[in-house]
Amino acid sequence: MKLRKASALAASVLALSLTATACGSSDDSGDGGGDKITVGIKFDQPGLGLKTPDGSFAGFDVDVATYVAGELGYAPENINFVESPSPERENLLKRGDVDFIVATYSITDTRKQEVDFAGPYFVAHQDLLIRADEDVTSEDDINSLTLCSVAGSTPAQRIKDEIAPDAGLHEQATYSECLAGLENGTVDAITTDDVILAGYAAQDQHQGKFKLAGLNLSDEFYGVGVQKGSDLRADINTAIQKMIDDGEWDAAIEKNVGPSGYAAEGAPEITETN
Repeated sequence: MKLRKASALAASVLALSLTATACGSSDDSGDGGGDKITVGIKFDQPGLGLKTPDGSFAGFDVDVATYVAGELGYAPENINFVESPSPERENLLKRGDVDFIVATYSITDTRKQEVDFAGPYFVAHQDLLIRADEDVTSEDDINSLTLCSVAGSTPAQRIKDEIAPDAGLHEQATYSECLAGLENGTVDAITTDDVILAGYAAQDQHQGKFKLAGLNLSDEFYGVGVQKGSDLRADINTAIQKMIDDGEWDAAIEKNVGPSGYAAEGAPEITETN
């Protein structure tokens, strides 16, 4: 391994600010009328959930959310997208601030105690994003690194509990903050799901600067989060399966993730039915 040890990350973390947004109507008549539906997504994950400079939204999760909402009866202009940072996803659902969440939301037993999931609709694997001229070749190397991840995320917890308990781990509010640390040398690597990391590496301003380490550290099954006991789950599962069957799932993957060179697996089997 040829990797320099990073200095301590700056202690300040930007405070999360969320504006409570009224939940959409439960009317799913299919006419695409005036009723709104509120959907949680990420705003800072290129290729998955990104708020663009013109105020529109782009990414695979956005396309999944738009397709599902359409199957529930809501036209694209009647979808209200709300930012859903990792530590706030359960709270957003439990408060009823959103109708459902499509935000690289890994299905875990712990989360299923608080919310329900539809899907999964995608499978990713935890990895590291490192500077292009450096290498991390094995899990054993990780304990000597200073890492950055997002507070409340499954990858951050797994690093602490399983993979590298001796590693330095700085938890930020967003991956964009972690990326700044990787750029300025205050952290050695960012750890999260490989598809998220690939999106950052593929951005025009970052091309050639970073690369994935290529470590397959986990299987992450992304689900659509809904409020506990919500009757939306069955309809969302039906919508996901239709998106897969009619080829729109593959088209969305190719459009949003294909340009990064990331090799996505096929659509996983839907298992979250009760």
